[in-house]
Amino acid sequence: PHRDFYNVRKVDTHIHHSACMNQKHLLRFIKSKLRKEPDEVVIYRDGKYLTLQEVFESLHLTGYDLNVDTMDMHADKNTFHRFDRFNLKYNPCGQSRLREIFIKQDNLIHGRFLAELTKEVFSDLEATKYTFTEYRISVYGRKLEEWDGLAAWICNNRLFSEQNIWLIQLPRLYSIYKAQGTMNNFQDMLDNIFIPLFEVTRDPSSHPQLHMFLKQVVGFDMVDDESRPERRPTKHMKPPSEWDSNHNPAYAYYAYYVWANLTVLNRFRESKGYNTLYFRPHAGEAGDIDHLATTFFLANEIAHGNNLRKSPGLQYLFYLAQIGLAMSPLSNNSLFLDYHRNPFPLFFARGLNVTLSTDDPLQIHLTKEPLVEEYSIAAQVWKLTACDLCEIARNSVLQSGFPHQVKQHWVSDTYWLKGPEGNDIRKTNVPSIRMQFRKDVLDNELKIIREGARKWQQKNEGV
Repeated sequence: PHRDFYNVRKVDTHIHHSACMNQKHLLRFIKSKLRKEPDEVVIYRDGKYLTLQEVFESLHLTGYDLNVDTMDMHADKNTFHRFDRFNLKYNPCGQSRLREIFIKQDNLIHGRFLAELTKEVFSDLEATKYTFTEYRISVYGRKLEEWDGLAAWICNNRLFSEQNIWLIQLPRLYSIYKAQGTMNNFQDMLDNIFIPLFEVTRDPSSHPQLHMFLKQVVGFDMVDDESRPERRPTKHMKPPSEWDSNHNPAYAYYAYYVWANLTVLNRFRESKGYNTLYFRPHAGEAGDIDHLATTFFLANEIAHGNNLRKSPGLQYLFYLAQIGLAMSPLSNNSLFLDYHRNPFPLFFARGLNVTLSTDDPLQIHLTKEPLVEEYSIAAQVWKLTACDLCEIARNSVLQSGFPHQVKQHWVSDTYWLKGPEGNDIRKTNVPSIRMQFRKDVLDNELKIIREGARKWQQKNEGV
C-alpha cells in the first residue's frame, strides 16, 4: 500500500481546547496582539476598564520581555503529584488576567482572541491533512444560559473545521458553586446542564445556535483532580434534589447521574433523527479503582486508565469489552506517573483498545504537531514498529466520534467488523495478519469465558 504512518489518519481523542496550541504559538499570538491592537479594551479589573497595553504595563511587562521562559506554562518537576500547580500553568506569566484575556471565551471581548487563536490551530491542522482532533470544551453547569453563550461563540466565530469535532467536559466543581451560593443542591447543576439540551431537542428553534453546535458535538467528558480524597458511594446517598451538602458527590454519583440523563437525552434525540452523544469521562489517571469500575459499567470510552495496572481483574474486563482508552504518557509523566512506568506498552501488547493522545499540548509538548510528537517519543522509548503505530492510529479513528461515513473512508467499508474483515490495509497500513491475531486471541478468551459459564450453570442445575 502507498500508506505509511505519516499519511494514515490519526485522531487526537483527548485534548483540551484551552491547551490545544503550543507555547510558541501562544507567545507569537500575544506579541502580535500587543503590537497590532494595544488600545483594545480587554478586561475590567479593580473598578476600571483596561486596554491590552495597560494590562501589560500593570504587570511591568513589554512585548520584548516575553518569551517561552517568562510565560512559564510548561509542566515541570514541580507539578508532579500537584494538580493545583498544574492548573496554575494555564496562566501566562503566572497571571490569571492574561488567561482570561487570551484563553477564555467568556470575557469582555466575547472570546475574540481565543476564537482567532483556534482558527490558526485549525489552519495548522488542515495543513497536516492527516491529523484530526476532538477538542474538549467546558460547560460548568453554573447557569442555564451557559449553553447558549458557548454555542453563540462557536457559531458567530465560525469555529467549524473538517479536522475537528467537539466534546463537552463537565468539571466536577459542585462544592465550589454551593459554597458560593450559586445553587441550592446537586439537581440545580444537572438542570443547568441538561434542560437546555432537552429543550433544543424538542424544539430546535428555541435555541437555533445550540442546535447547530450540537451537530458537531459527539460526547460528554467529566473532569477534575481524581487524586483528591472523596467519600465512597453508598446506597444511603441522597438523590440530587436532596443533595444540599457542601461536599462534592463521589465520582460514581456524578458519573451515574450524568450517564442517566445522557441516556434519556440520547433516546429523545434518536427519536428525532439527531446525532447522539457518547459518555467518555476521565478515569484512572489517579485516585480510587472504583472510578474505573464505574466507567466499565457506564462509559463508552475513557481518558487515561493508567490505574488498570493495579487491578488485573478490571483490566481483563476492559479487554473483553474492548472499551477504548485514550492514554497520554507525556501528560502523565508531568503529573502522576513516570514515563518508564506507564502501562501503555503492556496494555497494547495484551490487546486492550488503546490509543495515544496529547491531553495538554500547551503545557506538555514543544512542537507544532503534538500528536506526532507523542507517537514519536512512544516509538523511540518503547521500540514500537511502523505496524504498531498504524494500529494505534487505527484505534484512534475507531474510538473517535467522527461520523460513520468518515470511518468507512478512513478505515474500511465494514470497519465495525473484527479482524481483517473490518480493515482495509490500503487505508490503514495495518496488515491483515495483525488484525487476524487480535481477533483470534479475543475470540479464544471469550470462548473460555462462555465455556466456563456453561459448565458452572450445568453444575448448579444438577445440585
